[in-house]
Amino acid sequence: MDEALAPRRGRALAVLSAAQLITALDGMMMVIALPSAQRDIGLSASATRWVLVAYSLTLGAFLLAGGRAGDVIGRRRALVIGVLGFAVSSMVSGSAVAPGMLIAGRVAQGLFAALLAPAALSLVTTTFTERAERAKALAVFSSTLMAGVAAGQVLGGVLTSGLGWRWCLFVSVPIALTVAVLTPRCVAPVKPDRGVRLDVPGVVLASSGLASLVYALAEAGRDGWGAATTIGPLAASAVLLAVFAFWQTRVRQPLLPLGILASPARVGANLAVVSSQFAMFGMFLFLTYQLQLVNGWPAWQTGLAFLPFVAVNILAATQVVPRSLGRIGPRVVIPAGLVLIGAGFVVFTRLGAGSTYPGLVLPVLVLLGVGGGLLMPSSVGTAATVDDRTHTAPASALVRTSQQVGAALGPAVLGTLAAARTSVTASAWGAVIVFTSALVVAVLLRRA
Repeated sequence: MDEALAPRRGRALAVLSAAQLITALDGMMMVIALPSAQRDIGLSASATRWVLVAYSLTLGAFLLAGGRAGDVIGRRRALVIGVLGFAVSSMVSGSAVAPGMLIAGRVAQGLFAALLAPAALSLVTTTFTERAERAKALAVFSSTLMAGVAAGQVLGGVLTSGLGWRWCLFVSVPIALTVAVLTPRCVAPVKPDRGVRLDVPGVVLASSGLASLVYALAEAGRDGWGAATTIGPLAASAVLLAVFAFWQTRVRQPLLPLGILASPARVGANLAVVSSQFAMFGMFLFLTYQLQLVNGWPAWQTGLAFLPFVAVNILAATQVVPRSLGRIGPRVVIPAGLVLIGAGFVVFTRLGAGSTYPGLVLPVLVLLGVGGGLLMPSSVGTAATVDDRTHTAPASALVRTSQQVGAALGPAVLGTLAAARTSVTASAWGAVIVFTSALVVAVLLRRA
C-alpha cells in the first residue's frame, strides 16, 4: 500500500478530524474566556464554574448513549446531526444575555458533542480497514485532539483579547457547518444496524453514573476528597455503574456489550488513555499556573508556549507511530508513551524560584508531547478496533469516555494535592501514578 492515504480517504480523515477538533477547542477556549464572560453577563462564582462543568459533565455522561445512537440512526447521520446541533448550541451560548442561557447552551453543546465524538472515531475505524492505513489515520485523528486542546489556549487568548469572549463559542460554528456540508460528500455511509434498539434503562443508569462521577471529580477539585459533595456523588456513581454492569448482562441489546472488556489488550488500552489524559490535563493545570500566575505571562503568550507540545505531539503521532507499530507493536509503544509522560512529571519536580521556560517548562512539554503522540493513536487503535462490527460504536464511545474521565480526574487529584501541599509534591505523586499505570498496562497488553 502507498505511504500516503488515498485521496478520498484523506478527505474523509480531514473532515472527521475537524469534527473532533471542535470538541477539543471548545473546552480549552472557554477556560480562557470565563473571566470576561463573568464580567459581561454577571455570572456568580457558582454559575461561572458551571459554565465549564455543564459541558464536561454532559459530554462524559452521554458518550455511551451517543455511541449506540449512531448504530441506531447510522454513524454518518449521527455525525451530521451532532455537528449541526453543536453549531446551533454554540450560537446560543455565544449569544447568551443571562447566566441560565449560557449554561443551557453549554449543556446542549455537551449533548451534541457526545453524539458526534464516538461517531467520528468509529467512522475512522470503519473507513480505514488495513492495519498500516488505520494506524496512520488514527495517528492524525488522535493528534488532532491533543493539538486542539493546546491550540485552544492560543486561540482562546487571541479571540478573547481581540474580539471578545463570545467568539470563543462562535468560532466553532463555521467549522461545524463545513463538516456538516462535506461529510455526505467525503465520508462513506455506514448503514444503521438492523434491529438495533437503544437500551433506555442502560442509558439512564450509565448516564446517571457517569454524570455523578464527573460531578464528584469536579467537586473534589474545589472542596476536597473528604467533602460530602464529593463522597456522596462518588458513592452514587459506584452504585449506579455497578447496577449498569449487572443490567448489561441481562439485556438483549446492551448499551455497552461487556464482551468488549473481555480483551486484556482493550482494557489496557483504555487504562492507558485514562492515565495519559489524567497526566496531561493535570500537568496543563500546573504549567498554566506557572506561566500566568508565577511568571506573569498573558493568556495569549501562555498559549503560544504550548506550541512545542503540539509540534512534537503531531510528529510523534504521524511519523513515529505508523513506523513503530508494525515493528514492535502497541505492547511496547503504549507503555513507552506512559513512561515518557511520567518522566515529564519527574522533570517538573525540579521546579524552583529560578525555573525558566527553556530550563523547565519546555523539556516537560516535549516529554509530554512525544509521550502522548506515541500513546494516543496506539491506544485508540487498540481500544476501538473490534471484530464484531456492531461493537465498533460502543468501543469508540468507551475510548472517548476514558478520555473524558481522565481529563476530569487529573486536575481534581493533582490540583487537590498541589493545593494541600505543593506542585512539586503533586508532580512526584503524578509520576508514581503514571509509572504504575505503565507497568499495569504493559502486563495487560502482554496477556493479549
